Amino acid sequence: MTEAERASKTNDPADPRVAAGRGKGVFTVHTLGCQMNVHDSERIAGVLEQAGYVAATDAQAADCDVDLIVLNTCAVRENAAERMYGTLGLWAERKRQRPNLQIAVGGCMAQLDRERIAKKAPWTAAVFGTKNIGSLPALLDQNRATGLPQTEVSDQLTVFPSQLPAARASKVSSWVSISVGCNNTCTFCIVPTTRGRERDRRPGDILAEVRKCVDEGAKEVTLLGQNVNSFGYAMGDRYAFSKLLRACGEIEGLERVRFTSPHPAAFTDDVIAAMAETPNVMHQLHMPLQSGSDRILRAMHRSYRTAKFLTILNKVREAMPDAQISTDIIVGFPGETEEDFEETMRVVEQARFSSAFTFEYSPRPGTPAASMEQVPKDVVQARFDRLLALQERITEEEMKKFEGRDVEVMITGTRGKKDAATKRVTGRERTGVLVHVGVPEGYPEPKVGDFVTATVTHAARHNLIADPDPKAGQTYAVRH
Repeated sequence: MTEAERASKTNDPADPRVAAGRGKGVFTVHTLGCQMNVHDSERIAGVLEQAGYVAATDAQAADCDVDLIVLNTCAVRENAAERMYGTLGLWAERKRQRPNLQIAVGGCMAQLDRERIAKKAPWTAAVFGTKNIGSLPALLDQNRATGLPQTEVSDQLTVFPSQLPAARASKVSSWVSISVGCNNTCTFCIVPTTRGRERDRRPGDILAEVRKCVDEGAKEVTLLGQNVNSFGYAMGDRYAFSKLLRACGEIEGLERVRFTSPHPAAFTDDVIAAMAETPNVMHQLHMPLQSGSDRILRAMHRSYRTAKFLTILNKVREAMPDAQISTDIIVGFPGETEEDFEETMRVVEQARFSSAFTFEYSPRPGTPAASMEQVPKDVVQARFDRLLALQERITEEEMKKFEGRDVEVMITGTRGKKDAATKRVTGRERTGVLVHVGVPEGYPEPKVGDFVTATVTHAARHNLIADPDPKAGQTYAVRH
Protein backbone atom coordinates (compact mmCIF):
# COMPACT_ATOMS: atom_id res chain seq x y z
CA MET A 1 0.00 0.00 0.00
CA THR A 2 1.34 3.46 -0.91
CA GLU A 3 1.74 6.23 1.63
CA ALA A 4 -1.11 8.13 -0.02
CA GLU A 5 -3.40 5.09 0.19
CA ARG A 6 -2.56 4.50 3.83
CA ALA A 7 -3.08 8.17 4.68
CA SER A 8 -6.46 8.13 2.94
CA LYS A 9 -7.87 5.66 5.46
CA THR A 10 -8.78 8.38 7.95
CA ASN A 11 -11.17 6.14 9.88
CA ASP A 12 -8.63 3.35 10.42
CA PRO A 13 -8.04 3.15 14.21
CA ALA A 14 -4.48 2.02 13.53
CA ASP A 15 -3.71 5.35 11.91
CA PRO A 16 -2.08 7.52 14.64
CA ARG A 17 -3.72 10.61 13.16
CA VAL A 18 -7.15 9.43 14.28
CA ALA A 19 -6.22 8.56 17.83
CA ALA A 20 -8.68 9.61 20.53
CA GLY A 21 -9.20 13.37 20.50
CA ARG A 22 -7.68 13.98 17.05
CA GLY A 23 -10.84 13.54 14.96
CA LYS A 24 -9.98 13.62 11.26
CA GLY A 25 -6.73 15.30 12.25
CA VAL A 26 -5.31 18.08 14.39
CA PHE A 27 -4.87 21.36 12.51
CA THR A 28 -3.33 24.80 12.90
CA VAL A 29 -3.76 27.90 10.74
CA HIS A 30 -0.86 30.29 10.11
CA THR A 31 -2.13 33.73 9.04
CA LEU A 32 -0.36 36.47 7.09
CA GLY A 33 -1.84 39.87 6.30
CA CYS A 34 -4.77 42.08 7.20
CA GLN A 35 -7.81 41.83 9.47
CA MET A 36 -9.78 40.34 6.58
CA ASN A 37 -7.29 37.47 6.47
CA VAL A 38 -7.51 37.04 10.23
CA HIS A 39 -11.27 36.72 9.95
CA ASP A 40 -10.93 34.36 6.96
CA SER A 41 -8.74 32.16 9.15
CA GLU A 42 -11.58 31.96 11.67
CA ARG A 43 -13.80 30.74 8.83
CA ILE A 44 -11.15 28.22 7.74
CA ALA A 45 -10.99 26.89 11.28
CA GLY A 46 -14.79 26.76 11.51
CA VAL A 47 -15.09 24.80 8.26
CA LEU A 48 -12.43 22.32 9.37
CA GLU A 49 -13.99 21.81 12.79
CA GLN A 50 -17.39 21.23 11.21
CA ALA A 51 -15.76 18.58 8.99
CA GLY A 52 -14.39 16.74 12.03
CA TYR A 53 -10.90 18.22 12.43
CA VAL A 54 -9.64 19.31 15.84
CA ALA A 55 -7.86 22.62 16.50
CA ALA A 56 -4.34 22.22 17.87
CA THR A 57 -3.50 23.30 21.36
CA ASP A 58 -0.71 25.84 21.78
CA ALA A 59 1.62 23.03 22.84
CA GLN A 60 0.71 20.88 19.82
CA ALA A 61 1.23 23.79 17.44
CA ALA A 62 4.62 24.64 19.01
CA ASP A 63 5.79 21.01 18.75
CA CYS A 64 4.31 20.58 15.26
CA ASP A 65 2.23 17.73 16.66
CA VAL A 66 -0.37 18.36 13.96
CA ASP A 67 -1.79 16.58 10.94
CA LEU A 68 -2.66 19.68 8.93
CA ILE A 69 -1.10 23.13 8.56
CA VAL A 70 -3.00 25.81 6.65
CA LEU A 71 -1.12 28.86 5.39
CA ASN A 72 -3.49 31.80 4.81
CA THR A 73 -1.47 34.16 2.63
CA CYS A 74 -1.31 37.88 1.84
CA ALA A 75 -0.37 39.43 -1.51
CA VAL A 76 -0.08 43.12 -0.63
CA ARG A 77 3.69 43.42 -0.22
CA GLU A 78 6.40 42.80 -2.83
CA ASN A 79 7.97 39.94 -0.87
CA ALA A 80 4.65 38.10 -0.42
CA ALA A 81 5.60 35.33 -2.85
CA GLU A 82 9.07 34.96 -1.35
CA ARG A 83 7.61 34.74 2.13
CA MET A 84 5.06 32.15 1.07
CA TYR A 85 7.51 29.91 -0.78
CA GLY A 86 10.09 30.33 1.97
CA THR A 87 7.55 29.18 4.56
CA LEU A 88 6.48 26.25 2.38
CA GLY A 89 10.13 25.29 1.96
CA LEU A 90 10.60 25.15 5.73
CA TRP A 91 7.46 23.09 6.10
CA ALA A 92 8.72 20.61 3.48
CA GLU A 93 11.14 19.31 6.12
CA ARG A 94 8.24 18.77 8.52
CA LYS A 95 6.48 16.86 5.75
CA ARG A 96 9.52 14.61 5.32
CA GLN A 97 9.56 13.91 9.06
CA ARG A 98 5.78 13.35 9.18
CA PRO A 99 4.68 11.87 5.83
CA ASN A 100 0.98 12.03 6.81
CA LEU A 101 1.18 15.78 7.40
CA GLN A 102 -0.97 17.80 4.99
CA ILE A 103 -0.10 21.37 4.03
CA ALA A 104 -2.74 23.65 2.49
CA VAL A 105 -2.34 27.14 1.04
CA GLY A 106 -5.17 29.67 0.87
CA GLY A 107 -5.67 33.43 0.74
CA CYS A 108 -4.61 36.09 -1.72
CA MET A 109 -1.36 34.51 -2.95
CA ALA A 110 -3.25 31.30 -3.64
CA GLN A 111 -5.72 33.35 -5.68
CA LEU A 112 -2.86 34.90 -7.71
CA ASP A 113 -0.35 32.04 -7.92
CA ARG A 114 -2.78 29.15 -8.26
CA GLU A 115 -0.86 27.28 -10.96
CA ARG A 116 2.68 27.75 -9.66
CA ILE A 117 2.19 26.74 -6.02
CA ALA A 118 1.46 23.07 -6.68
CA LYS A 119 4.34 22.92 -9.20
CA LYS A 120 6.93 24.67 -7.02
CA ALA A 121 5.76 22.98 -3.81
CA PRO A 122 4.42 19.55 -4.84
CA TRP A 123 4.26 18.51 -1.18
CA THR A 124 1.31 20.89 -0.84
CA ALA A 125 -1.97 19.00 -0.36
CA ALA A 126 -4.41 21.74 -1.35
CA VAL A 127 -4.47 25.23 -2.85
CA PHE A 128 -7.73 27.17 -2.39
CA GLY A 129 -8.73 30.72 -3.27
CA THR A 130 -10.28 33.49 -1.21
CA LYS A 131 -13.71 32.42 -2.49
CA ASN A 132 -13.20 28.67 -1.90
CA ILE A 133 -12.75 28.31 1.85
CA GLY A 134 -15.72 25.95 2.07
CA SER A 135 -14.06 23.52 -0.36
CA LEU A 136 -11.01 22.86 1.81
CA PRO A 137 -12.17 19.65 3.57
CA ALA A 138 -13.10 18.01 0.23
CA LEU A 139 -9.75 19.03 -1.29
CA LEU A 140 -7.92 17.44 1.64
CA ASP A 141 -9.95 14.23 1.24
CA GLN A 142 -9.10 14.13 -2.48
CA ASN A 143 -5.42 14.62 -1.71
CA ARG A 144 -5.42 11.73 0.74
CA ALA A 145 -7.12 9.54 -1.87
CA THR A 146 -4.84 10.46 -4.79
CA GLY A 147 -1.61 11.68 -3.22
CA LEU A 148 -1.70 14.62 -5.64
CA PRO A 149 -2.03 18.35 -4.91
CA GLN A 150 -5.60 19.61 -5.28
CA THR A 151 -6.46 23.11 -6.50
CA GLU A 152 -9.71 25.07 -6.43
CA VAL A 153 -9.56 28.80 -7.11
CA SER A 154 -12.69 30.60 -8.33
CA ASP A 155 -12.90 34.12 -9.72
CA GLN A 156 -16.61 34.45 -8.93
CA LEU A 157 -18.06 34.64 -5.43
CA THR A 158 -20.94 32.20 -5.00
CA VAL A 159 -21.04 31.95 -1.19
CA PHE A 160 -20.26 34.78 1.21
CA PRO A 161 -17.50 33.66 3.61
CA SER A 162 -19.77 34.91 6.40
CA GLN A 163 -22.19 32.07 5.60
CA LEU A 164 -19.51 29.58 6.65
CA PRO A 165 -19.03 28.47 10.25
CA ALA A 166 -16.41 30.34 12.26
CA ALA A 167 -14.14 29.25 15.10
CA ARG A 168 -13.52 32.67 16.59
CA ALA A 169 -10.14 33.38 18.13
CA SER A 170 -11.66 35.55 20.85
CA LYS A 171 -14.82 35.01 22.86
CA VAL A 172 -15.22 38.69 23.71
CA SER A 173 -14.14 40.42 20.46
CA SER A 174 -15.58 39.37 17.10
CA TRP A 175 -14.94 40.30 13.46
CA VAL A 176 -18.06 40.68 11.31
CA SER A 177 -17.67 41.16 7.57
CA ILE A 178 -20.19 43.53 5.97
CA SER A 179 -18.80 43.33 2.42
CA VAL A 180 -16.11 41.67 0.34
CA GLY A 181 -14.09 42.98 -2.59
CA CYS A 182 -13.31 46.47 -3.83
CA ASN A 183 -14.52 48.65 -6.71
CA ASN A 184 -11.66 51.15 -6.58
CA THR A 185 -8.83 51.19 -9.11
CA CYS A 186 -5.85 52.29 -7.00
CA THR A 187 -2.82 51.80 -9.21
CA PHE A 188 -0.71 50.25 -6.43
CA CYS A 189 -3.26 47.73 -5.15
CA ILE A 190 -3.77 44.05 -5.96
CA VAL A 191 -6.88 43.61 -3.77
CA PRO A 192 -9.49 43.95 -6.57
CA THR A 193 -7.71 41.08 -8.34
CA THR A 194 -7.55 38.81 -5.30
CA ARG A 195 -10.89 39.70 -3.71
CA GLY A 196 -12.98 40.71 -6.72
CA ARG A 197 -15.52 43.50 -7.05
CA GLU A 198 -17.37 44.77 -4.02
CA ARG A 199 -20.34 42.74 -2.83
CA ASP A 200 -22.45 43.81 0.15
CA ARG A 201 -24.20 41.54 2.60
CA ARG A 202 -27.80 42.22 3.50
CA PRO A 203 -28.10 44.47 6.58
CA GLY A 204 -30.42 41.97 8.26
CA ASP A 205 -27.85 39.18 7.86
CA ILE A 206 -25.11 41.36 9.31
CA LEU A 207 -27.18 42.35 12.34
CA ALA A 208 -28.21 38.73 12.86
CA GLU A 209 -24.53 37.72 12.96
CA VAL A 210 -23.73 40.54 15.38
CA ARG A 211 -26.55 39.41 17.69
CA LYS A 212 -25.28 35.82 17.47
CA CYS A 213 -21.79 36.97 18.45
CA VAL A 214 -23.23 38.82 21.47
CA ASP A 215 -25.32 35.80 22.45
CA GLU A 216 -22.12 33.73 22.38
CA GLY A 217 -20.31 36.15 24.70
CA ALA A 218 -18.88 38.89 22.49
CA LYS A 219 -18.88 42.36 24.00
CA GLU A 220 -17.09 44.04 21.11
CA VAL A 221 -17.61 43.74 17.35
CA THR A 222 -15.48 45.13 14.51
CA LEU A 223 -17.26 45.60 11.17
CA LEU A 224 -14.96 44.64 8.27
CA GLY A 225 -14.80 45.64 4.62
CA GLN A 226 -12.27 46.89 2.09
CA ASN A 227 -14.30 50.13 2.02
CA VAL A 228 -16.86 49.87 4.80
CA ASN A 229 -18.40 53.29 4.27
CA SER A 230 -19.38 52.52 0.67
CA PHE A 231 -21.60 49.77 2.06
CA GLY A 232 -25.05 50.02 0.50
CA TYR A 233 -24.05 52.03 -2.57
CA ALA A 234 -24.84 49.10 -4.86
CA MET A 235 -28.30 48.91 -3.27
CA GLY A 236 -28.85 52.61 -3.95
CA ASP A 237 -28.62 53.64 -0.29
CA ARG A 238 -25.72 55.97 0.45
CA TYR A 239 -26.74 56.17 4.08
CA ALA A 240 -26.70 52.40 4.65
CA PHE A 241 -23.47 52.36 6.64
CA SER A 242 -24.50 55.07 9.09
CA LYS A 243 -27.86 53.27 9.47
CA LEU A 244 -25.96 50.06 10.21
CA LEU A 245 -23.89 51.76 12.91
CA ARG A 246 -27.03 53.14 14.54
CA ALA A 247 -28.71 49.73 14.36
CA CYS A 248 -25.74 48.19 16.15
CA GLY A 249 -26.39 50.72 18.89
CA GLU A 250 -29.76 49.05 19.52
CA ILE A 251 -28.31 45.60 20.20
CA GLU A 252 -28.52 44.82 23.90
CA GLY A 253 -25.28 43.60 25.41
CA LEU A 254 -23.07 44.98 22.64
CA GLU A 255 -20.67 47.28 24.47
CA ARG A 256 -18.33 48.39 21.70
CA VAL A 257 -18.52 48.73 17.92
CA ARG A 258 -15.52 49.49 15.71
CA PHE A 259 -15.04 49.39 11.94
CA THR A 260 -12.23 49.24 9.40
CA SER A 261 -11.39 50.54 6.91
CA PRO A 262 -13.26 53.52 5.42
CA HIS A 263 -12.26 55.35 2.24
CA PRO A 264 -11.90 59.15 2.45
CA ALA A 265 -13.77 59.69 -0.82
CA ALA A 266 -16.96 58.14 0.57
CA PHE A 267 -16.68 59.32 4.19
CA THR A 268 -19.77 61.47 4.74
CA ASP A 269 -21.19 63.63 7.52
CA ASP A 270 -23.92 61.10 8.37
CA VAL A 271 -21.24 58.57 9.37
CA ILE A 272 -19.58 61.14 11.64
CA ALA A 273 -22.97 61.88 13.22
CA ALA A 274 -23.68 58.17 13.74
CA MET A 275 -20.29 57.70 15.41
CA ALA A 276 -20.81 60.68 17.69
CA GLU A 277 -24.45 59.92 18.58
CA THR A 278 -24.35 56.13 19.04
CA PRO A 279 -22.93 55.41 22.52
CA ASN A 280 -21.44 52.01 21.75
CA VAL A 281 -19.69 53.12 18.53
CA MET A 282 -16.12 53.87 19.53
CA HIS A 283 -14.39 57.12 18.62
CA GLN A 284 -11.66 55.33 16.74
CA LEU A 285 -10.99 55.83 13.03
CA HIS A 286 -8.47 54.34 10.64
CA MET A 287 -8.42 56.66 7.61
CA PRO A 288 -5.85 55.76 4.91
CA LEU A 289 -4.06 58.86 3.57
CA GLN A 290 -1.50 57.04 1.34
CA SER A 291 0.16 60.34 0.30
CA GLY A 292 0.02 63.99 1.23
CA SER A 293 0.76 65.08 -2.35
CA ASP A 294 -2.26 65.75 -4.56
CA ARG A 295 -0.14 64.97 -7.62
CA ILE A 296 0.73 61.54 -6.24
CA LEU A 297 -2.87 60.91 -5.13
CA ARG A 298 -3.93 61.47 -8.74
CA ALA A 299 -1.26 59.02 -9.94
CA MET A 300 -2.52 56.53 -7.35
CA HIS A 301 -6.12 56.98 -8.60
CA ARG A 302 -7.16 58.00 -5.10
CA SER A 303 -10.38 59.97 -5.58
CA TYR A 304 -9.82 62.67 -2.93
CA ARG A 305 -7.28 65.41 -2.27
CA THR A 306 -5.52 66.45 0.90
CA ALA A 307 -7.85 69.40 1.55
CA LYS A 308 -10.85 67.06 1.68
CA PHE A 309 -8.94 64.57 3.82
CA LEU A 310 -8.01 67.18 6.41
CA THR A 311 -11.56 68.58 6.38
CA ILE A 312 -12.89 65.14 7.30
CA LEU A 313 -10.42 64.89 10.19
CA ASN A 314 -11.44 68.32 11.45
CA LYS A 315 -15.13 67.39 11.34
CA VAL A 316 -14.47 64.15 13.20
CA ARG A 317 -12.56 65.97 15.94
CA GLU A 318 -15.18 68.68 16.23
CA ALA A 319 -17.84 66.03 16.81
CA MET A 320 -15.59 63.74 18.91
CA PRO A 321 -12.66 65.59 20.52
CA ASP A 322 -11.33 62.35 22.01
CA ALA A 323 -11.16 60.55 18.63
CA GLN A 324 -7.99 58.60 17.88
CA ILE A 325 -7.25 58.62 14.14
CA SER A 326 -4.67 56.35 12.51
CA THR A 327 -3.67 56.02 8.86
CA ASP A 328 -1.74 54.21 6.10
CA ILE A 329 1.01 55.98 4.12
CA ILE A 330 3.06 54.76 1.17
CA VAL A 331 6.55 56.24 0.80
CA GLY A 332 8.33 56.29 -2.54
CA PHE A 333 5.38 55.76 -4.91
CA PRO A 334 6.63 55.85 -8.53
CA GLY A 335 7.42 59.43 -9.56
CA GLU A 336 7.41 60.79 -6.00
CA THR A 337 9.71 63.83 -5.82
CA GLU A 338 11.23 65.43 -2.76
CA GLU A 339 8.54 68.11 -3.00
CA ASP A 340 5.82 65.45 -3.02
CA PHE A 341 7.34 63.81 0.05
CA GLU A 342 7.59 67.14 1.88
CA GLU A 343 3.87 67.60 1.24
CA THR A 344 3.26 64.25 2.95
CA MET A 345 5.37 65.35 5.91
CA ARG A 346 3.37 68.59 6.11
CA VAL A 347 0.01 66.79 6.09
CA VAL A 348 1.18 64.28 8.72
CA GLU A 349 2.30 67.12 10.98
CA GLN A 350 -1.04 68.83 10.51
CA ALA A 351 -3.18 65.68 10.85
CA ARG A 352 -1.66 64.57 14.18
CA PHE A 353 -2.35 60.88 13.65
CA SER A 354 -2.30 58.72 16.76
CA SER A 355 -0.34 56.16 14.74
CA ALA A 356 0.50 55.37 11.13
CA PHE A 357 1.24 52.20 9.21
CA THR A 358 4.00 53.42 6.92
CA PHE A 359 5.17 51.33 3.98
CA GLU A 360 7.95 51.63 1.44
CA TYR A 361 6.29 51.28 -1.97
CA SER A 362 6.76 47.84 -3.47
CA PRO A 363 5.54 46.98 -6.99
CA ARG A 364 2.92 44.28 -7.32
CA PRO A 365 2.89 42.47 -10.67
CA GLY A 366 -0.32 43.15 -12.53
CA THR A 367 -0.86 46.63 -11.11
CA PRO A 368 -0.40 49.80 -13.23
CA ALA A 369 2.12 51.30 -10.80
CA ALA A 370 4.47 48.34 -11.26
CA SER A 371 5.31 49.53 -14.78
CA MET A 372 5.92 53.15 -13.75
CA GLU A 373 9.37 54.62 -13.16
CA GLN A 374 10.47 53.54 -9.69
CA VAL A 375 12.13 55.74 -7.06
CA PRO A 376 15.64 54.52 -6.09
CA LYS A 377 15.52 52.28 -3.01
CA ASP A 378 18.06 54.32 -1.05
CA VAL A 379 15.93 57.44 -1.57
CA VAL A 380 12.80 55.58 -0.47
CA GLN A 381 14.56 54.26 2.64
CA ALA A 382 15.79 57.71 3.64
CA ARG A 383 12.32 59.20 3.24
CA PHE A 384 10.74 56.33 5.14
CA ASP A 385 13.12 56.90 8.06
CA ARG A 386 12.27 60.62 8.16
CA LEU A 387 8.54 59.98 8.09
CA LEU A 388 8.79 57.30 10.75
CA ALA A 389 10.72 59.63 13.04
CA LEU A 390 8.11 62.36 12.59
CA GLN A 391 5.20 60.03 13.30
CA GLU A 392 6.93 58.49 16.32
CA ARG A 393 7.33 61.97 17.80
CA ILE A 394 3.68 62.82 17.16
CA THR A 395 2.51 59.49 18.58
CA GLU A 396 4.54 60.03 21.73
CA GLU A 397 3.13 63.54 22.15
CA GLU A 398 -0.44 62.33 21.65
CA MET A 399 0.00 59.46 24.10
CA LYS A 400 1.28 61.85 26.77
CA LYS A 401 -2.14 63.53 26.76
CA PHE A 402 -3.60 60.41 28.41
CA GLU A 403 -1.49 60.74 31.57
CA GLY A 404 -3.66 61.47 34.59
CA ARG A 405 -6.88 60.62 32.75
CA ASP A 406 -9.29 57.85 33.67
CA VAL A 407 -9.79 55.29 30.91
CA GLU A 408 -12.20 52.36 30.57
CA VAL A 409 -10.33 49.23 29.49
CA MET A 410 -11.91 46.03 28.19
CA ILE A 411 -9.65 43.26 29.48
CA THR A 412 -8.31 40.87 26.85
CA GLY A 413 -5.48 39.15 28.73
CA THR A 414 -2.88 39.21 31.47
CA ARG A 415 0.64 40.52 31.42
CA GLY A 416 2.96 39.80 34.32
CA LYS A 417 5.32 42.56 35.40
CA LYS A 418 8.85 41.22 35.51
CA ASP A 419 10.45 43.73 37.86
CA ALA A 420 7.80 43.94 40.59
CA ALA A 421 5.10 41.96 42.34
CA THR A 422 2.35 44.05 40.75
CA LYS A 423 0.09 41.96 38.56
CA ARG A 424 -1.09 43.54 35.35
CA VAL A 425 -3.97 42.86 33.04
CA THR A 426 -4.11 44.21 29.53
CA GLY A 427 -6.74 45.45 27.11
CA ARG A 428 -7.83 48.45 25.06
CA GLU A 429 -9.53 51.64 26.11
CA ARG A 430 -12.49 52.97 24.19
CA THR A 431 -10.52 54.67 21.39
CA GLY A 432 -8.39 51.58 20.80
CA VAL A 433 -5.18 52.39 22.69
CA LEU A 434 -3.49 49.44 24.39
CA VAL A 435 -3.43 49.76 28.20
CA HIS A 436 -1.65 47.67 30.85
CA VAL A 437 -3.52 47.99 34.15
CA GLY A 438 -1.93 47.15 37.48
CA VAL A 439 -4.27 45.35 39.87
CA PRO A 440 -4.15 46.95 43.36
CA GLU A 441 -3.11 44.74 46.25
CA GLY A 442 -6.03 42.87 47.76
CA TYR A 443 -8.19 43.12 44.63
CA PRO A 444 -9.12 40.02 42.60
CA GLU A 445 -7.70 39.89 39.10
CA PRO A 446 -10.26 41.00 36.47
CA LYS A 447 -11.29 38.37 33.95
CA VAL A 448 -11.16 38.60 30.17
CA GLY A 449 -14.22 40.58 29.09
CA ASP A 450 -14.40 42.66 32.27
CA PHE A 451 -14.23 46.45 32.06
CA VAL A 452 -11.75 48.24 34.31
CA THR A 453 -11.74 52.01 34.81
CA ALA A 454 -8.31 53.14 35.94
CA THR A 455 -6.08 56.22 35.96
CA VAL A 456 -3.23 56.37 33.43
CA THR A 457 0.06 56.82 35.28
CA HIS A 458 2.50 56.63 32.40
CA ALA A 459 2.39 56.89 28.61
CA ALA A 460 4.88 54.70 26.78
CA ARG A 461 5.48 55.18 23.08
CA HIS A 462 2.80 52.73 21.93
CA ASN A 463 0.81 51.85 25.05
CA LEU A 464 -0.41 53.23 28.35
CA ILE A 465 0.32 52.11 31.91
CA ALA A 466 -2.21 52.42 34.73
CA ASP A 467 -0.41 51.20 37.85
CA PRO A 468 -1.92 51.62 41.32
CA ASP A 469 -0.52 54.33 43.58
CA PRO A 470 -2.26 54.30 47.00
CA LYS A 471 -1.07 57.83 47.75
CA ALA A 472 -2.43 59.37 44.57
CA GLY A 473 -6.12 58.66 45.09
CA GLN A 474 -6.44 57.05 41.69
CA THR A 475 -9.54 55.50 40.19
CA TYR A 476 -9.83 51.73 40.05
CA ALA A 477 -13.21 50.07 39.39
CA VAL A 478 -14.25 46.82 37.74
CA ARG A 479 -17.47 46.20 35.83
CA HIS A 480 -18.37 42.67 34.77
